Amino acid sequence: MAPKDGDASGTGGHGRAALWTPEIQESAPRDLCTDCGISRTDDPGRCGRACQFIAPDYPALEERVHGRARDMTRGDEKFFGPFQRMVRASLKAKRAGAQWTGIATRLGERLLESDAVDAVLAMSHQDDDIWAPKPVIVTEPEGMAQCRGMKMGYAPLLALLEPALKAGYKRVAVIGIPCQVYALRALERELGFERIYVIGTPCSDNTTTEKFHAFLSHITDTPGEVTYFEFRADYFCEMRFADGSKKEFPFLMLPISKLPDDFWPTTCRTCVDYTNVLADITVGYMAGEGEQWLLVRNDRGQELVDLLGDELKIGAPGDKGKRGKHVEGFKLNTEKAAGGMPVRGMPNWLRPLVGRIMPLVGPRGIEFARARLEMKAVETIIHLRLKAPAKMKNMVPQHVWELARPYGLEPQEGEKPREKAGPEADE
Repeated sequence: MAPKDGDASGTGGHGRAALWTPEIQESAPRDLCTDCGISRTDDPGRCGRACQFIAPDYPALEERVHGRARDMTRGDEKFFGPFQRMVRASLKAKRAGAQWTGIATRLGERLLESDAVDAVLAMSHQDDDIWAPKPVIVTEPEGMAQCRGMKMGYAPLLALLEPALKAGYKRVAVIGIPCQVYALRALERELGFERIYVIGTPCSDNTTTEKFHAFLSHITDTPGEVTYFEFRADYFCEMRFADGSKKEFPFLMLPISKLPDDFWPTTCRTCVDYTNVLADITVGYMAGEGEQWLLVRNDRGQELVDLLGDELKIGAPGDKGKRGKHVEGFKLNTEKAAGGMPVRGMPNWLRPLVGRIMPLVGPRGIEFARARLEMKAVETIIHLRLKAPAKMKNMVPQHVWELARPYGLEPQEGEKPREKAGPEADE
């Protein structure tokens, strides 16, 4: 049952809970786990067939979700997965507290306002820490405001699936990151929902909330006052503070050498789905050049865009620069790090200057996004070989090898992707 007033985080205009968090079970111990929430459900054994970090089958699930697998010869699908449209976008009226302009949470509001769904499964934050994620079931549009902004830390979003069903919510939307969305799609047919809209955001290179707080303490004397942090597509980081002030600095000025080797866990360094290819729509920033970047992947994704109507400003993404030498440099630094944080040999005095030049000469727009996808492919192969080599043959799909091939990374003996029994196998 849904909670009574008082059990919820807020109430809507009709006296119903605007959003609530049910009690969820403890997580089951798992190797290479981002705690998507499936191990906290009544059947934690489903992890074996749902987890992205065991034996993912992207071609089969792309076929099931989008009607076809990615076409490696069609435009940028090799990089970003199946899509119908790719646009640069922003809300004309930016939402307060949003990481960018608030497209993802506004989609959740519109779905609730239009009665297209009974509830939205999304991520809010803990009462005592704006960075600590808290999974919530949102049942009134105004509840989505509490889901705006970035959170850092593992978040068992899919543990909400069973409580949502028990509360009678048959039509839902899920706003999630790739490892959550893969597990959701793998189990979708057996869950019992009438309809699921999936709004995906790209992988966030996650870390624990505690380590993120330590990271902030290296770059500001007032880490407790930071209300916003973003790695922007112009090679700058941006921080905002509770007093309204902000600070911007180049990526190259980040204190990488001061971070522990496990700052980013092996799971996030070996993610094979940076752009959330199984979502109906991916809402990101990489090709946005200061705005957001939408990948409309199927008809349901277009239905979501249509819900926003003229609230949305849309244009064509830019595409400038050359990525090759930047990805090659990333590969060399990652190899030198030998599983630790990337090594940078540039002297400190030169970093601010190079940081100012990078937005002018580095890849931008779609080329920036392509570069990031190739870097993730390179990082996945290098780190998995070091940390879990036995998983290579099952965990690294063919499209990742295709992205890494231009940089001299090919499957070694025992690493060739396992043949999947996808839709084609039945023909």
